[in-house]
Amino acid sequence: MAVSVPARLVSAVLIGLLLFGAVSSLAGAVLAFNAGSAGVPLEFLAKTPLTSFVVPGLILGVVVGGSQLTAAITLLTRRRSALVWGAVAGFGMLIWIFVEMAIIETYSWLQSLYFGLGVLELILILALLGIAPALASPWPVSPRRGTGL
Repeated sequence: MAVSVPARLVSAVLIGLLLFGAVSSLAGAVLAFNAGSAGVPLEFLAKTPLTSFVVPGLILGVVVGGSQLTAAITLLTRRRSALVWGAVAGFGMLIWIFVEMAIIETYSWLQSLYFGLGVLELILILALLGIAPALASPWPVSPRRGTGL
């Protein structure tokens, strides 16, 4: 028996996950700039052209954190582009983790956590699009405003 969760609840959970992703990405960027990447050794960058964590910090803060924050704001303000931004943010998180693991060639439980965050964001987007209707009722679109929720 499929249980359908209201779109408002799914949206609220998604907004919470996106805000968590944004805040933690921005915090990671600050650590990359100020605290030597929170004790992550520079040896992790030995096989790359990078000599510091500044560039990865910028990408983490601006691209990953920025897309997470943009997705959360568009969902909160019920913009028509909200689900697209949510998908961009979810895929951005997954790409970040894949590239990070390929570059540093080591594993941390945090990578699993953030990979799971990106996957969960994408699952919730699919539910709101009606592609995974067993999870949630589709995100309603108002014909006048072109917005849902």
